[in-house]
Amino acid sequence: MQIQHQEDHNYNPNHIPRPSPSPNPTQYTQYRFPGKVPHHQHQVHNMDKATPSRFKPNAPKRQHCICITVFLLLLGIILLVLWLAYHPNKPRFTVASASVYSLNATSPPLMSIAMQFNVVIKNPNRRVSISFDRLSAYVSYRNQPVTPHVMLPPLFIEKNSAVSLSPEIGGVAVPVSEDLTNGMAMDENYGVVGVKLVLSGRLRWRAGDINSAHYGFYVKCDVLMGLRKGFVGQVPLLGAPVCDVNT
Repeated sequence: MQIQHQEDHNYNPNHIPRPSPSPNPTQYTQYRFPGKVPHHQHQVHNMDKATPSRFKPNAPKRQHCICITVFLLLLGIILLVLWLAYHPNKPRFTVASASVYSLNATSPPLMSIAMQFNVVIKNPNRRVSISFDRLSAYVSYRNQPVTPHVMLPPLFIEKNSAVSLSPEIGGVAVPVSEDLTNGMAMDENYGVVGVKLVLSGRLRWRAGDINSAHYGFYVKCDVLMGLRKGFVGQVPLLGAPVCDVNT
């Protein structure tokens, strides 16, 4: 029975030869080098852990900086145009006339002088008006004050216009040096006396509804007068008085 089972098992009616199974079939295995990763797996790993671009996070910051730069540039251009259009020029001061009412020198020494000046203040700006406040004036002789400070009322000058100011200054005895009284006596005998009218205060410019900050100003006007001892009244001015304006 055992032989018959083997014959039935090997029975091949068509007599087709069959390949005999290999006693030791070859088995293929994939060898991987230590520390090496297949290229396709390396690509998949990089795609899974994609590193964000270094340019993307900075893009909003760069756009923000560009917007700020453009805004500052436009603002600078606007301010430059406004400055060129509305840049105010300093007011101009001119002494039109002067009068002497008294001039006395006494001991120990003291000097008393009373004068009145007609001062024209012009605003040369076509688009900007000027306002003045805290105005004061005094007279000096040889760089020494010979009158006390006199407070003046506020002023407002429209665009490209002028106002006239006629302050009365002095009348009070002021202590001075002996050299000053001697110099005044010599100038009166010669017939020419030079004094300096000094004005100071604050001003600000106004363009439409916009007012600038307050700025201090200081004006010195050199006045050369034809004056002899004992003369009272309006005196002739020798030359055009020059006024220096500092703001």
